[in-house]
Amino acid sequence: MSRKRVRGEDNTKLKMAEAISTRSVGAGEWQGSELLAQNGSDTSFCSSSQTLMLSQSLRFAAPFSTDPIAVAERECCAYGRVARAAAAAGTAGRRVRVYSDGIYDMFHQGHARQLQQAKTVFPNVYLIVGVCNDQLTHSRKGRTVMTEDERYEAVRHCRYVDEVVRDAPWEYDEAFMEKHKIDFVAHDDIPYTTEDCDDTYAMIKSKDMFVATERTEGVSTSDIVARIVRDYDIYVRRNLARGYSAKELNVSFLNEKKFRLQNKMDELKDKGKKVMTNIGEKRVDILTKWEEKSRELIDAFLLLFGPDGRLSSIWNESKGRLMQALSQPPSPRASPPPSENGDDSQDRALALASAHDAAPAPALARALAHARAHRSSASPPPPKSRRYETLWEPQAGNWMRRALKGWGRKRPHSAS
Repeated sequence: MSRKRVRGEDNTKLKMAEAISTRSVGAGEWQGSELLAQNGSDTSFCSSSQTLMLSQSLRFAAPFSTDPIAVAERECCAYGRVARAAAAAGTAGRRVRVYSDGIYDMFHQGHARQLQQAKTVFPNVYLIVGVCNDQLTHSRKGRTVMTEDERYEAVRHCRYVDEVVRDAPWEYDEAFMEKHKIDFVAHDDIPYTTEDCDDTYAMIKSKDMFVATERTEGVSTSDIVARIVRDYDIYVRRNLARGYSAKELNVSFLNEKKFRLQNKMDELKDKGKKVMTNIGEKRVDILTKWEEKSRELIDAFLLLFGPDGRLSSIWNESKGRLMQALSQPPSPRASPPPSENGDDSQDRALALASAHDAAPAPALARALAHARAHRSSASPPPPKSRRYETLWEPQAGNWMRRALKGWGRKRPHSAS
């Protein structure tokens, strides 16, 4: 072995150790990198680096193909054709470099399962994943949801990935395969046609370098996009509720108001359901408490509104006072009617004497005797049938004159 070759291998070991040490954070990893730099065996160096990188793959994202650690790994690999049988038996003497590529837009479990299959296709695999850029993807397959940088980051954070190749080509050639020292290509077995060929992987398959993986049925980026388009209104309302503006969502003014109104209605429905649920849970407690308090409520009601209750007593008292206030006062005692001859003084005197239950006074006795004498001497009044006929006759007796005089007088006003 020439000195130049030995010196080149030593430089490769040092680069590898430096690249690994820059990614190491723990004391044990630092010691591992020092052992790698001191170890003089190529086989032990590569196996130690594999163990250390496997440990670091769970702590760090996969490097890009241009990163120092990926370059050191590639230079450490003695590239040569690895037979499929040797790769399957794990007797290749190094890690088998398997390449897989794709768009990986909206990275989902179907992508992860495909990379898992590529990683476990052989016992000892170093998985390299190529991701196409936006320009090539848009021209060949259509617009993507995620940008190329977002897709790069999504892939390199998958735990099955050891290295990521940016700006991956749509078709392969020998130069690309040798540059990345690719042993096998892992992809699903569906032919991918282009304008120039019927199958992009035809050359790889002819060299027995193709490893088929299985697609996950029912899960794809196209299916996810179709769900979003189908439930467009729901997702627009969701993002409006989370604070996105109508301009950011490319929604018109009227649609924005419609979606916000729908959100309010849904909130009211949810609140109503919660209230009904709470009522259903507390219904038993409410009934129990009501049974306990019902007797007290009934007793209180009867005490107020019963026939002997307080309100009835108050009403009866108020009704009596009201009737007393509205009733007509009693009329004064009526005087006895006058006698037919118009002279009732005797009757009045007798009534007064009988009321006081006393003997009449001498003056009163004389007045009564005079009235009797006058009544006996005067002519009797004419019968009723002749009164009005002889009203204006000059020969009318004393009775008629008194009647005419009495009509001519003005009656005094009563004191009331």
